[in-house]
Amino acid sequence: MSTEMKVFCTAFFIFAQLHVLAFGFNRTAKFRPNFVMVMSDAFDGRLTFDPGSTLVQLPYTKYLREQGAVFLNSYTNSPICCPSRAAMWSGRFVHLTQSWNNYKCLEGNATTWMDVLQENGYHTRSLGKLDFTSGGHSVSNRVEAWTRDVPFLLRQEGRPVTDLTGNASTERVMTKDWKTTDIAVQWIRQTAASLRQPFALYLGLNLPHPYRTDSLGPTAGGSTFRTSPYWLKKVSHQNVSVPKWLHFSEMHPVDYYSTYTKNCSGNFTEQEVKDIRAYYYAMCAETDAMLGAVVEALRDSGLLSSTVLLFTSDHGDLAMEHRQFYKMSMFEGSSHVPLLVAGPGVKAGLRLHEPVSLVDIYPTMLDLAGVSAPGDLSGHSLVPLLSRSAVPPAEPRPDWVLSEYHGCNANASTYMLRQGKWKYIAYADGLSVPPQLFDLSSDKDELHNVAAQFPAVCQHLDKLLRSVVDYPIVSKEVQRYNRQQFSSWRQSLGDSYASIIAGLRWHLDWQRHPDLYEKAIDEWLKA
Repeated sequence: MSTEMKVFCTAFFIFAQLHVLAFGFNRTAKFRPNFVMVMSDAFDGRLTFDPGSTLVQLPYTKYLREQGAVFLNSYTNSPICCPSRAAMWSGRFVHLTQSWNNYKCLEGNATTWMDVLQENGYHTRSLGKLDFTSGGHSVSNRVEAWTRDVPFLLRQEGRPVTDLTGNASTERVMTKDWKTTDIAVQWIRQTAASLRQPFALYLGLNLPHPYRTDSLGPTAGGSTFRTSPYWLKKVSHQNVSVPKWLHFSEMHPVDYYSTYTKNCSGNFTEQEVKDIRAYYYAMCAETDAMLGAVVEALRDSGLLSSTVLLFTSDHGDLAMEHRQFYKMSMFEGSSHVPLLVAGPGVKAGLRLHEPVSLVDIYPTMLDLAGVSAPGDLSGHSLVPLLSRSAVPPAEPRPDWVLSEYHGCNANASTYMLRQGKWKYIAYADGLSVPPQLFDLSSDKDELHNVAAQFPAVCQHLDKLLRSVVDYPIVSKEVQRYNRQQFSSWRQSLGDSYASIIAGLRWHLDWQRHPDLYEKAIDEWLKA
């Protein structure tokens, strides 16, 4: 073969390979996967990877971890139900949407990533708990948020308790969630399987959020950890620890307020604490089974290979860490959420250390669908991390995440920045309440606030935080909103105000000193 022919053949081979690659990328660009997102409520993200995953059997989060990617540092953008979901659905930080508490979130006509997918040819279906628009939750919840600055301690939650129900064969404890899951499974089998267009299905669960404590009346919050012997068998009881608590005198002032208002300042036996934690893990196991029902429906319908499946939560639960239960805190148990993604284009077995948060879901969904994202999003697509072969973004994603909290059970607006090994937490105006700094590489339990030992680190992180959010200004805005809302609400009730207050879930404390409380309220409104 002549030299000229060899050159020609080589050139032709290279051209053919490039053509095949180009055709392949073109096909990939045209392929639009289905989406199924399962969002739980109050699921501690640390349970989805070791060593947390050794505490309880979670076969389907394990399946997603093995078949796809698990994010090891994924966070909520606000550790409470409605604001967190507002951030996830809008792709924007809560201070940008003014999603201050469970009563004040997005407007009903807000555009979500599900809306954008529908506008771009997707068949969409949302089932179960959504909870991202204003006007929801109890009167107690909103009043507690509005009046959190009042210098008056009230136990706002029921004492955390456990409740064993059913027997060793009782699988369906949270019947409401199971009914919703059954509808989702039926929809996958009967509707999704016959669609000629890609679909996006959202399933919102209430578990493993604690149940309302019925004995405390209709306005009671969720302080009952309920499960059955069937799910308790899934827990590795020998691995369930009793977390170390700081003495009251060592607590940060906001953490002390949270402990008191969450009714956790009394005495607890070690067995009580272990039971609460074990029951919580069992509730997570039941949640995992609902995720499993969706996975099996997709598999049986032949849709698993063409569907991106995502599992996450709005926040976690402290489950008696730091002498607290519930969320509303920047400690890991409350703020660290699960984020697992599996499906076409996602490399199996990925363990990703990059810090991410719920606002990243919006641009990620659109990116996977081949839809351009709006330019005002706070989040960044996770596709470059998930595939490792995607086109690098024009701008590198930030190496930090932001979470903020402005609701009840914390008496100051709270801002958390996670960068590298550091977690920096600032409060209010940055001056009146001292900050906290934790080195998560050596202090995973977050028991040692090292802000005083590392002032340069605090200065650096505070400067970075202020470049993202002018938090002293935001804190003042929230204070102003709270006073206006409470004043208008009290005025609108007129003579019925006292009876309404007496019926709220913290009425027992209020009834002991109603005059003192109302005096504190009046002084607070004048401030």
